[in-house]
Amino acid sequence: MKRREFIAGLGSAAAWPLAARAQQAGGVRRIGVLMSAAATETEFQSNLAAFTRGLRQLGWIEGQNLRIDVRWNAGDAELARTYAAQLIGLMPDVILAASTIGLTTIRQATTTVPVVFVQVADPVAQGFVASVRQPGGNLTGFSLLEFSHGAKWLDLLKQTAPGLKRVEVMFNPDTAPYAKFFMPVIETAARSLGVQAIATPIRAAAHIEPALAEFASAPNGGLIVLNDSFTRLHYSPIVAAAQRYRLPSIAGRSGFAKGGGLMEYGADINLADQYREAATYVDRILKGLKPSDLPVQAPTKYRFVINLKTAKAVGLTVPETLMAVADEVIQ
Repeated sequence: MKRREFIAGLGSAAAWPLAARAQQAGGVRRIGVLMSAAATETEFQSNLAAFTRGLRQLGWIEGQNLRIDVRWNAGDAELARTYAAQLIGLMPDVILAASTIGLTTIRQATTTVPVVFVQVADPVAQGFVASVRQPGGNLTGFSLLEFSHGAKWLDLLKQTAPGLKRVEVMFNPDTAPYAKFFMPVIETAARSLGVQAIATPIRAAAHIEPALAEFASAPNGGLIVLNDSFTRLHYSPIVAAAQRYRLPSIAGRSGFAKGGGLMEYGADINLADQYREAATYVDRILKGLKPSDLPVQAPTKYRFVINLKTAKAVGLTVPETLMAVADEVIQ
């Protein structure tokens, strides 16, 4: 059988009845997990461990009454699609889908298998769920970002660099399909601030440096880095190049400022906690609840961090007014 036919056959498992999926040998329930990270990333190994610990505390023990099948797509959209089909073919009772690209590929593969998602940007705006309180369908979970943050990021850049005239928005369109929702928000804010917003899709690590070098050839620029598995895996070269070309930068993910970015503004949340909470949703589904019975959970607190060392490297003095409202200032 050809590989393409094999994968297509796996995908057809999405049509199998839920009752058939539940009939696991020896009463063992099965969970599929699609991680949008590399298996070598210690942070995401810790997140997955938090998920399995949460299940264990609820009585679901791997090797006894539970089997967990994990796939790591390492920020590769094509690999995510392949693994989504594989996981559906294993007839899971529930799937945990991490990140927007993970959820997108799982959703394309099934409309019946219950899915709990984590790390997803504004699931209502993206059309994954009907509403936060009543998700509908087979999906529910935990969101991480709001598209309105795009305007906040630009405003913070403008306050830090009053001479800002241009902002580059960097993302990988394959792993950040939600960029199309961020860009109108950023462009509207940019017009009100007298700034030009320029979308810069990047699909390979080798394109990061040339893109930033070209953008920085004109003065008064800044950088917004959208959160996706590709940019997360390449934060180091992104922030290094931004400093080299003296571009003030901001992102929404925790750790960006600590890693050398100028600022970060995003959900004040420990991702491991979100994975642990996802275990409670999986438990409730395994015990009979439907995803549509479980409201989507969203962050309620946000965190603003400034890196003064990076500010100095890009030739900026951070206003006292911003430092006064920052949750953390890295010296």
